[in-house]
Amino acid sequence: MNKKILIRSLLPAVVLFLAGCKSAPSTPAVKFAMRVGYFPNITHSQALIGIARGDFQKALGDNVTIQTTVFNAGPSVIEALFAGQIDLSYIGPNPAINGYTQSEGKALRVVAGATSGGAAFVVRPAANIKSAADLAGKKLATPQLGNTQDVALRGYLAEHGLKTKEQGGNVEVVPTDNAQILDLFRLGQIDGAWVPEPWASRLVIDGGGTVFVDERDLWTETGGQFTTALIIVDTKFLAAHPDAVKAWLRAHVEITQWELENPGDAQTLMNAQIQKLTGKALSSDVLSMAWGRMKPTWDPISASLAKSAQSAYEAGFLKTQPNLDGINDLTALNAVLKEKNLPLVK
Repeated sequence: MNKKILIRSLLPAVVLFLAGCKSAPSTPAVKFAMRVGYFPNITHSQALIGIARGDFQKALGDNVTIQTTVFNAGPSVIEALFAGQIDLSYIGPNPAINGYTQSEGKALRVVAGATSGGAAFVVRPAANIKSAADLAGKKLATPQLGNTQDVALRGYLAEHGLKTKEQGGNVEVVPTDNAQILDLFRLGQIDGAWVPEPWASRLVIDGGGTVFVDERDLWTETGGQFTTALIIVDTKFLAAHPDAVKAWLRAHVEITQWELENPGDAQTLMNAQIQKLTGKALSSDVLSMAWGRMKPTWDPISASLAKSAQSAYEAGFLKTQPNLDGINDLTALNAVLKEKNLPLVK
């Protein structure tokens, strides 16, 4: 009888304990390292903020050690992923597509979006570029051969009947590090550049350039929304550590919500991190202009991903017609969104 009374008295506490365990976010239970890549660009804002504040480490728990690598452009990320050096990375859509197709769909999965917008084609006023036809004979730059902005520029040239020098035309496209692009722009050694933020705004404010194409204006079919940054995960890592990926995405969604609600604080924190990584903070004017041209998100905006793939194929970066079936694995993202009563991503 005493045992029965004791069990009955403890039952409510046990039920509450089990309910709490069920609702608490799961974190990895086995110790391992998670190797993460990102760029010092505000299009990778969640990575900059979450690593600086410790959001991701808190979400993953003490059993996971985060090891970060800062990259300049996406193709380098894909090389690192193929070499088994990166588990998860923020990256532009075209390198992600290239990595997926090169590996026949085996190497990676897109697990979330990060940024919509945040890229522009900026030209020097002295180059006298008023229309697409004026790009003939000009020297232009992009961050890296085959990266997202490189594909965008080459697609734009082709759409307007222009060819690059390697195609037998007279437009020279020079893949160059973002920081060097600004130096060359100031010196008048290039006529324009298609770059992500904050570099587009730096070319305008620090380099005296003019926005020739705000890339949002080219995406009329998606209402100006297009993916500039995604989160990719190595497929082996995703299979081995689904809880870690889900924990990362939970923090990613929460950071995105915070950024949208606190843009001023988000810009301040990003700027401090950019200064730490590059040695120089952005001016308030650059930061404000760049932030206004992009939007943090967790949606990979799949319609724009498909169009980017087609542009890469037409530019010659993909050998066969792209088939992106299976590139997205939004299982963990949608589980997080469901937990938070947010609309699921298709």
